[in-house]
Amino acid sequence: MRAIGIPEFGGPDVLEVFDREPREPREGEVRIRVAAAAVNPTDITTRDGTAAAAYRDIPFPIVPGMDAAGTIDAVGPGVTRLAVGDEVMAAVLPRRPGPDGGAQAELIVVPEASAVPLPEGATLQEAATLPMNGLTAIHALDLLSIPSGGTLLITGGAGHLSALTIPLAKERGLRVLADARADERDLVAGYGADDVLERGDGLAARVRELVPDGVDAVLDAALLGPAIYAAVRDGGGYAAVRGFRGETERGIVPHAVWVAERLEDTKALLHLRELAGAGRLPLPVSATFPPEEVGEAHRRMEAGGVRGRLLIVF
Repeated sequence: MRAIGIPEFGGPDVLEVFDREPREPREGEVRIRVAAAAVNPTDITTRDGTAAAAYRDIPFPIVPGMDAAGTIDAVGPGVTRLAVGDEVMAAVLPRRPGPDGGAQAELIVVPEASAVPLPEGATLQEAATLPMNGLTAIHALDLLSIPSGGTLLITGGAGHLSALTIPLAKERGLRVLADARADERDLVAGYGADDVLERGDGLAARVRELVPDGVDAVLDAALLGPAIYAAVRDGGGYAAVRGFRGETERGIVPHAVWVAERLEDTKALLHLRELAGAGRLPLPVSATFPPEEVGEAHRRMEAGGVRGRLLIVF
């Protein structure tokens, strides 16, 4: 079978398609014939070496990818919820020992707990946009633990993570503020944000104009860091995707959002499935690429401005 590989850290040109032998699923595992696998920012940091420390025990070529959708073609002993022939979406950990790797391969083996049926009415490609980012959104909201009626600021409001976090936050009874460019205000408002603010310098001050005491917490999807602390009330929360480095101020509690902790959270995946099937979570596909053009997908991601998800389609 074909898989996308990172044979060494570097630019998009290092990516390759290679052949590898699939393995049989073991106890509690399922094997999925992948139709589509999403390209996420974490794939960029894996490829360029930013996340090299996390892969120090993983041999090259590294197979990237954290979410996929496809059809189950084999199940291991003890699997009871899913069966051969089921169409599923799955969250995948690339940093796995041995030959398994991430989602960007024609056949992947994952724990049954990491896979659920597609949302009602969703295509395989649409479903591939949801698992990892949806779990990230749920994990961030759980860490921040804002009570109903509280306020949440999300930076990078037009991005895919924000598009999923906004409706999930609204479900919890939160007032949601998000930033956007002028030409994307309607898009972000359509996700359900209560207040859409101009992105860029001075965002924290604009937040304080609407919420004088500061928001209860911020999910910093845009990785603004200290520049956005002033928007948060004393003792509020700050959640950073892809980890947290540095210090906060005024007793603001930092949270590092590591989605790897939630990839086998079947209950959360089923909740995402339910909401997406009801049309309450967007599943936007920005563009699709065959495996041989994965380098172009990475270049598109690095250029910025992608709305929705880029997919590798097998």
